[in-house]
Amino acid sequence: MDPETFAALIEAVRRFVAERLRPLEAEVEAEDAIPQAVIAEMRDMGLFGLSIAEEFGGLGLTMAEEARVAIELGRTTPAFRSAFGTNVGIGSQGLVMAGTPEQKAAWLPKIASGEIITSFALTEPDVGSDSGAVKARAVKDGDVYRLSGTKRYITNADKADLFTVMARTGEEPGGRGVSAFLVPRNLSGVSIGEPEKKMGQKGAKVADVNFDDVAVPVANRLGAEGEGFKIAMKVLDRGRLHIAAVCVGVAERLLADCVAYAGERRQFGKPIAEHQLIQAMLADSKTEALAARALVLETAAAKDAGRDVVLESSAAKLFASEMVGRVADRAVQIFGGAGYIADYGIERLYRDVRLFR
Repeated sequence: MDPETFAALIEAVRRFVAERLRPLEAEVEAEDAIPQAVIAEMRDMGLFGLSIAEEFGGLGLTMAEEARVAIELGRTTPAFRSAFGTNVGIGSQGLVMAGTPEQKAAWLPKIASGEIITSFALTEPDVGSDSGAVKARAVKDGDVYRLSGTKRYITNADKADLFTVMARTGEEPGGRGVSAFLVPRNLSGVSIGEPEKKMGQKGAKVADVNFDDVAVPVANRLGAEGEGFKIAMKVLDRGRLHIAAVCVGVAERLLADCVAYAGERRQFGKPIAEHQLIQAMLADSKTEALAARALVLETAAAKDAGRDVVLESSAAKLFASEMVGRVADRAVQIFGGAGYIADYGIERLYRDVRLFR
């Protein structure tokens, strides 16, 4: 995207977050749902297609551009970003990276517009994000695969129209026996469990997805048999960078709130911002947030340049997610009793960011 257009996008996202989303944070927390009017506005802004090529109706952002947008979106309740996050990241990128021209033409325009919601089905009841250990199985039967298994804690499962599913197709140990499939929700045998009750990020739902002898067309396989592990790793690399950028945004939001509160709250005859211990906490938080931002943007630029960033994206995710946890903890401390009370939103963000780690 040319610099002038991208600058306009950043400004539009910044205003949308500040003027539209932040005033709705308490409502989303209370209702555990994002208003449909807001979802429609996100579609109109093109947020569902940030990472999808322009030829398919997306904005076609680079990783560095996507990271900067994610930082802006981090300045509000993370559930808002989650509404379209799977379309931008793990729910679409397997298709972007490994899809055939026919698969891309069939699905990407609808994903980019937000007409359909995507989801990434990897985690299982006794298998975490180790995509080489999945037990869901897909057995080839003529021109379909018979898919059976259960996926757990799947983001946006309650409203997803299309799942990228990792399932075992061979007897080879580890990742070599895993393949990836595009599975529409409306296929017979697909069912969704009740959304889980979570610690934080209210408004963003996760649920089980069950596959009971689902007939998935061979044409819906992503890549060759046995390439699912490789596809999953590439998808997660980009996802880690995106989440790391969101962590930076939340940290910057928390810092801004802390600075404002510390300037207003008085103890011992002066604003608490004038007490050295408060200043030290703010300084530590600012330093860590700046370091995380630099790491995320440098790694994103390296990815755009074609470098292998498996190590760096993992490091960015590790550092940024731990960083925002520390910043949130200091924010509760700076706000004192008010940080533990729902009215200020600090305790909500404290709960929200725990998921990132």
